[in-house]
Amino acid sequence: MLQNPQRLDQFTDEIAEMRLPGAATSRERTYLRAGLALMAAGVIVGVAAYVIGHGTTNPLQQRDAIVLAVLGLTVAVVGVGLFLRYSLAQFLRFWLARLSWEQQAHTDRMVEALRRDP
Repeated sequence: MLQNPQRLDQFTDEIAEMRLPGAATSRERTYLRAGLALMAAGVIVGVAAYVIGHGTTNPLQQRDAIVLAVLGLTVAVVGVGLFLRYSLAQFLRFWLARLSWEQQAHTDRMVEALRRDP
């Protein structure tokens, strides 16, 4: 696959000049972990609300459990959003770099083919 190692060095130098954030900066990693924690916390709060709601016949306590369950669901959905945003950003960053590399390699092959054919 690496037909032109000089081109690879040039490509890595060009990427370094762009000063793009790394594949997993500490802030992104923190948000990714926060998303996982929020998802887990949402599930735990939902289960707790279920236990509270079914453990009593008091309508006021059951309504509190409903509110707690909705809060748990909201926390879980926010966690899913954070997790998807930062995990997909990491994947798409890699995908875009690979796509750029493949297109440049294809262009180099086309230029070389055109130079050989008069």
